[in-house]
Amino acid sequence: MIDAEQGHQRGLPAELDHVIVLVHGELDEAAAAYQALGFHLTPRGHHSLGSSNNLAIFKNNYLELLGYEPGKKQQRPEQWHDPKGLSGIVWRCPDPARAQLNAEHAGVTPETPLDFVRPVETDAGTFDAAFTVLHLPKLGFDYGRTFFCHHKTPELVWRPEWQSHPNGVQNISEFVFCGDDPQAALGLFEGMFGPGLLQEISGSYGFDAAEARVIALTREAAQQRYGADAPLPEAGKTQMIGLGFKTASLAQTDQALQAGGVPFTASDGRLRVGPAHSFGVVIEFSE
Repeated sequence: MIDAEQGHQRGLPAELDHVIVLVHGELDEAAAAYQALGFHLTPRGHHSLGSSNNLAIFKNNYLELLGYEPGKKQQRPEQWHDPKGLSGIVWRCPDPARAQLNAEHAGVTPETPLDFVRPVETDAGTFDAAFTVLHLPKLGFDYGRTFFCHHKTPELVWRPEWQSHPNGVQNISEFVFCGDDPQAALGLFEGMFGPGLLQEISGSYGFDAAEARVIALTREAAQQRYGADAPLPEAGKTQMIGLGFKTASLAQTDQALQAGGVPFTASDGRLRVGPAHSFGVVIEFSE
């Protein structure tokens, strides 16, 4: 009985739910770019809050292209302060009350929980996908945001007809920060999901988050890894720069990228696409 009570008082584990690529008013262009990368995107969705999106749904997580359609920028202007590019790391949240505990563990005060819906068309009719999100303060990085997302209707998100991709991608496998102080970049998450969460890797830091690994690189480490494709932050800034994807077959990914006319580099068992072809995000595919 004591163990059950103690378990109830624990916060949520670190599990990546989805990532956000902010595209502002260029939803059509972003969708075309990610389709060229071999992703099968959902039809355009429209949030009750005013923003719109296209998603690439995987087995256990997903990618969101987030922007606004003409005339809707001012419905939630605070969402568009950050530049285009990788702009959100979102945590799985089966229980919002436990997510509140995570914030308390980190000594931060989250924003008031926000409820909204997004209509989804299915063969059986149109239904509202419903969500509760818990936004957290921006600590350790200068652009982007992080929050918990509670899916009230997960069956309207992880639909089988959306989970198969021409590039063979099965899941997001990596989320990459870059800045002068990698440990500080991930400090909020150490507070929420730790202690002892972070692991040092050659001067950089990282931690596992279900199917994905979250890492923070120094500028030098990012240049060494990505070469000329590294989207380095401004001096003194820390930001989100890259994604890794696990694919069932690199040969399939290679074929999809060539079919889409997307240039890429192959090295160390990975295929890399530079930020010029993915709205500011450096992307790597691996088996």
